Amino acid sequence: MEAESIQSLSPLIQGVDHWGELLLLLPLLVALEVVLSADNAIALAAISRSLHDRARQEVALNLGLLLALVFRLGLIAAAQWVLHFWPLQLAASSYLLWLCGSHLWNLASPDPDPGAESGGAAGAKLHPQASLVRVVATLAVTDLAFSLDSVAAAVAVSDRLPLVMLGGVIGVVCLRLTAELFIRWLEIYRYLETAGYVAVGLVGIRLLLRLVLPELVIPEWALLLSVVLIFAWGFSARLSVADSASEAE
Repeated sequence: MEAESIQSLSPLIQGVDHWGELLLLLPLLVALEVVLSADNAIALAAISRSLHDRARQEVALNLGLLLALVFRLGLIAAAQWVLHFWPLQLAASSYLLWLCGSHLWNLASPDPDPGAESGGAAGAKLHPQASLVRVVATLAVTDLAFSLDSVAAAVAVSDRLPLVMLGGVIGVVCLRLTAELFIRWLEIYRYLETAGYVAVGLVGIRLLLRLVLPELVIPEWALLLSVVLIFAWGFSARLSVADSASEAE
């Protein structure tokens, strides 16, 4: 979920007539973007964490989100087409539900290879360079799937293309910063990664319901409360020292 998808902000954004007013509104939008994109950020953090090496994680995040920014700006430019192209929306919701389901399935299934890389659906034993390319591509595609809903909402709120594109750039910058933070937190909190993937599944369900039942309107407070409860559970337990050491190996 991102700031653009909160419909109650629409009158506030629509009322911006001058760049001076936008500058006053910008801190609020940035703060909301950081908080509301936590589900996206934790998914990206978990995917990049499968590389294990911190330097390669940062390279993957930088390249993946740079590619994601290109995708976002392309989505904004083609927003009117995207709004009416249901196969793309179905593919995005299916992909997010697959990410969530794969992670939950891996948790429920015994791990036959303790040496396999972690990272939920993104984990795989590949050649290091191939793995880096794969992770970068997965990061970009995951953000693209998340962006469909927010871009559609942003274009519905404002027809000012520069303003919407500025929101897309702010969103990617916030994601880069918060994903770095979540990589560290994933090494501390036991349930945080699973909470992130559950939130990913929630976004996928929301996209699917909007496609299949467009007349169904889920209250904003219910969505926000769900995300708060999911992440409250995610931060509810810390890993023991032994668990943290095994995670680092």
